[in-house]
Amino acid sequence: MRLDNLTFKGGVLVKDRKDFTRDKAIEKAAEPSIVRIPLQQHVGAPCKALVKKGDKVKVGQKIGDSEATLSVPVHSSVSGEVIGIEKLYNPEGLRVDCIVIESDGLNEMHESVEPKGNLEDLTGEEILAIVREAGIAGMGGAGFPLHIKLSTSLEAEVDTIIINGSECEPYLNSDDRYMQECPEKVIYGTQVIMKYLGVDESYIAVEDNKPNAISSLKEALKDNDKIKVASLKTKFPQGESYRLVDAVTGRKVPQGGRTKDVKTFVTNVLTAAAVRDAIVEGKPLYERVVTVTGNGVKEPKNLLIKVGTSVADIIEQCGGFNGTPGKIIAGGPMTGNTLFTLDTPVTKEVTGIIVLTEEEAAPVKTTPCIKCGKCVEACPVYLMPNVIQALSLKDRYDDAEEYNALSCVKCGTCSYICPAKRPLTEAIAHAKREIRAKRKNS
Repeated sequence: MRLDNLTFKGGVLVKDRKDFTRDKAIEKAAEPSIVRIPLQQHVGAPCKALVKKGDKVKVGQKIGDSEATLSVPVHSSVSGEVIGIEKLYNPEGLRVDCIVIESDGLNEMHESVEPKGNLEDLTGEEILAIVREAGIAGMGGAGFPLHIKLSTSLEAEVDTIIINGSECEPYLNSDDRYMQECPEKVIYGTQVIMKYLGVDESYIAVEDNKPNAISSLKEALKDNDKIKVASLKTKFPQGESYRLVDAVTGRKVPQGGRTKDVKTFVTNVLTAAAVRDAIVEGKPLYERVVTVTGNGVKEPKNLLIKVGTSVADIIEQCGGFNGTPGKIIAGGPMTGNTLFTLDTPVTKEVTGIIVLTEEEAAPVKTTPCIKCGKCVEACPVYLMPNVIQALSLKDRYDDAEEYNALSCVKCGTCSYICPAKRPLTEAIAHAKREIRAKRKNS
């Protein structure tokens, strides 16, 4: 099987703008004095607080959980005192309950944070329970509870595992740096997933603009013939799971389907590493690597940041703003969300914080569609973005549904490639919300 220059049909080449932090090693961020930990950092039901004002907590202590199936617990990232529960805007712009903890600076670990045993001795049920209790959700930005993805993939009898290290979004280098600096953790986590799913071979897929990560992984895998490194052609959205499955295996995920429907399991490299940490160290997911970057920040860095740390604190650790910021984005510029308050806390899902200058963020003039078809050619899902946008703007959502608007993965490729600078992705996203709302109310 060919394992180099792999790709899919469609997509677009974008300026990667990764030079800000490509060669900067991961640094441990300064300890926050206060953290605000959202009770929902995942797809599914929000957690209910397990602590109250005045309670003392320790690092790794479970402070929120839910009885719902589709949910994962949240844990304290510091030791100290709970000083309240308040609503704050999360990186997606939604007001959610957050547990506010004042750190005592001691970083005292909770008694539950201890190794969970040798991998060879753990049963599948034990692995699933450890993953769930560690609060692991997809760290590539999707935030889907990993224990649910694992259990449903087991039921589907998947035969292929792909660990996603493509990191195709511009600016971001958190995955790249982690693969260079901690390849053994990614590999161990992959082996855990292989054991649980009963799969003998796996792939770690990396875009070819990350040669050092590829070399680091291959060196760490030189005595391992069960896990292979697949080199991907650098193209956006190479890291979108359905496109990734197509590129590596040639399998096509059906519209409305999941990767498990084509016997494939996909998760992010940092998610795999979090699985390793949960077993080897007993460490819940309470911190993650985030790329802080862009022309609008003085000292771009790759930081290991505790969940609940405010964007304001992070920007300060990077030397502050370089002039007046024009826009701050949580995640990548293609699929991320614009922040409107620096009080926003970092969550498990935040891959990057990008600060654009006023000039870079200046609005562009939108002109009428010239029917060039570039958006249709570039769409990785084979949609007609120009048509769906026109229908959305006329509130013709039933017709938009006929044109498969719900299949849009909101990658932003169509808006990026459009010479008329039309907000295609946003209009399609609006149509999707209206279609789903109608279905829910019918």
